[in-house]
Amino acid sequence: MTSGLNSMNVASTTIPTDVTLPNWLTECIIDQQSPLACDGLDSSPGDSTLVCQAFEFAYCLHRGQCRASGEPYIAHPIAVSGLLRDLGGSAVMIAAGFLHDVIEDTDVTADEIERRFGVEVRRLVEGVTKLSKFNFSSKTERQAENFRRMFLAMAQDIRVIVVKLADRLHNMRTLEHLPDDKRRRIASETLDIFAPLANRLGIGRFKWELEDLAFKYLEPEAYRQMQELVADKRVDREARLTRVAERLQERLNQLGAHCYDVSGRPKHLYGIFQKMQRQQKSFHEIYDIAAVRIIVQTVDECYRALAVVHDEFRPIPGRFKDYIGLPKPNRYQSLHTIVIGNTGRPIEVQIRTLEMHHIAEYGIAAHWKYKETGNSHAKLTSDDEKFIWLRQLLEWQSDLKDAQEFLENVKDNLFADDVYVFTPDGDVIALAQGATPVDFAYRIHTEVGNHCAGAKVNERMVTLDTSLKNGDIVEIITTKNAHPSLDWLNFTVTPSARNRIRQWYKRSHRDENVLRGREMLEKELGKSGFEALLKSEPMQLVAERCNYQSAEDLLSALGYGEVTLNLVINRLREAIKGKQPIATVPQNDSEIVLLPSSSVAPAPVPNRAKGSPIIGVEGLLHNLAGCCNPVPGEPIIGVVTMGSRGISIHRQGCQNTENVPGDRLIPLSWNASDVNSNRPQTYPVQMQIEVIDRVGVLKDILSRLSDHNINVRSAQVKTFPGQTAVINLGIDIRDHDQLERTFTQIRKMSDVLKLRRASQVDE
Repeated sequence: MTSGLNSMNVASTTIPTDVTLPNWLTECIIDQQSPLACDGLDSSPGDSTLVCQAFEFAYCLHRGQCRASGEPYIAHPIAVSGLLRDLGGSAVMIAAGFLHDVIEDTDVTADEIERRFGVEVRRLVEGVTKLSKFNFSSKTERQAENFRRMFLAMAQDIRVIVVKLADRLHNMRTLEHLPDDKRRRIASETLDIFAPLANRLGIGRFKWELEDLAFKYLEPEAYRQMQELVADKRVDREARLTRVAERLQERLNQLGAHCYDVSGRPKHLYGIFQKMQRQQKSFHEIYDIAAVRIIVQTVDECYRALAVVHDEFRPIPGRFKDYIGLPKPNRYQSLHTIVIGNTGRPIEVQIRTLEMHHIAEYGIAAHWKYKETGNSHAKLTSDDEKFIWLRQLLEWQSDLKDAQEFLENVKDNLFADDVYVFTPDGDVIALAQGATPVDFAYRIHTEVGNHCAGAKVNERMVTLDTSLKNGDIVEIITTKNAHPSLDWLNFTVTPSARNRIRQWYKRSHRDENVLRGREMLEKELGKSGFEALLKSEPMQLVAERCNYQSAEDLLSALGYGEVTLNLVINRLREAIKGKQPIATVPQNDSEIVLLPSSSVAPAPVPNRAKGSPIIGVEGLLHNLAGCCNPVPGEPIIGVVTMGSRGISIHRQGCQNTENVPGDRLIPLSWNASDVNSNRPQTYPVQMQIEVIDRVGVLKDILSRLSDHNINVRSAQVKTFPGQTAVINLGIDIRDHDQLERTFTQIRKMSDVLKLRRASQVDE
């Protein structure tokens, strides 16, 4: 194949007979001098050459490949490129549309793409290829990591996600050829991730169709009913809207306004369905199923047209929205008003300029960043207000270490509506729904938030936990001696504010946190050699694996409660042992870190005069036995050791206690108040699972554990040719109830044959 491709040149481009080409591509091949793009896209013979070369290259590479529908695979890249062309994409983007699958589906490398088509095309194709490998279907750390990588790719070149959206839209259009379970998974991912992203980028054309197609496969019965309801009185509705449009057109002509179009347009099915669900109304109670759209030349004419609408029809109070003066975050601008029409039914009227209409339809594609700046690379810049939401996501990436919190903030803040408030100087600030004056203060500046002492909303003093509403004018009162309160974390909603509060406490109380962390670790490990240990290579390795730069940072996090003592102790022991790398959650079965169960000793419970989780050992040195790893809620018994380790605490029935003399046994029980508290302390448990040996079974088990916030400390897999596999896992558990729930979830898996609690005696 390679030799044939190397001999290819644009002059040899021919029209294939085994696939139907769109007119624009046929014309491009016939006459490479003809312009490619619509709506003012600058074009040149070089652009036509690049597109034709990319098409023929993709055509040759995909020859012989078919889609699930049976049609030639090249039909998919052609459709994707057509969508990008309709958006006004450049020749580079259209070429990337043709080539977006070649790295994944053929033997061609990224280096060859760069050699043939340039670095820009390579960057886009590589970016889309990486996005195609991301899995957003499970609530795991891997899902959060995929989100982070996706947003980073968007920040580096926003065109990557636009190409991916075009790819996803055509895949959704042909989804009926896939199995039902795969259809539902792709549709769910589309509705949760890609449609909201299209909305944030302002690409209304993509957003509406993605939502309707996902709706079709996720709620087929509701989708069918909506189709029937919308079609039921379509003729009457269109006639009514036509009469309104003609009347408004006549009045605007009399006014002398440059009116490009006055017409009715239907709303998409999923939008109507959402409104019915949100407002708990029937279809016949939703009055803005269709709207009249007025497109004029200037902003001034928008407001003059609004006056005409309100003069001709009676407006409904409180149902006017000015998105021209206050645009949406995706740059959408329009005037929306609802009036009572001739028949007594409400009608929505939208008024905008031609440029606003173009932005509403094409979003970011209407004014590509790289075209505005003259740069070929659409990279995020600090002064780009169009992408303020993306900058916030990038900030959250560095601030939020907890995967679940990051995922929640993405969904709550990226895909939710914003609240618009004003500074006393009239500047507009967009915040998440439910935001408070503290969120506002930290959005203005970190120091304003750190010294916030009070707030005024609309010139009235309010409490700092007051939820802000659209149009509020917010003034922050600061004093030199004021500082954040940890109570603020209970009502702030923006990730940036919450993390600035935490950071202030970490900095201002750093010395205290470091001292507290040292005391905790020293009490656990003993004073002998402690200073040398803190400066040792294993301690630095543990700090780095916990995402801290130094051992002192790790001690501060330990004192502050950001990491647990058990985690530090266990990882330190693993690092000192030096025989195996520190345990990490594997990305796939080939990356399993083998740690024998006996290599990780359980952390001893510190000697405490009071407040011990175990009744009967107050004031005595004691530790949990590593052979049986008891957890709160299980019957336990104490054994007085012969050495200097005090009392060893075992599960009742442990084999190691069978031959212990009765005078060394001590009846013990868990402290009920301690067990029922919200204490973050966890206990190590060994589990052995016999499974059907197949690729990915370990990943599925780890995903279940991650979904229930269970930390995996070690993993060992034993396979036998033609037989079942045995998986030994070391996990951290809070109590017996959580252990039982975990076992129940794993037993539900069809590949799991046996599951039991293991111990070091078994090894």
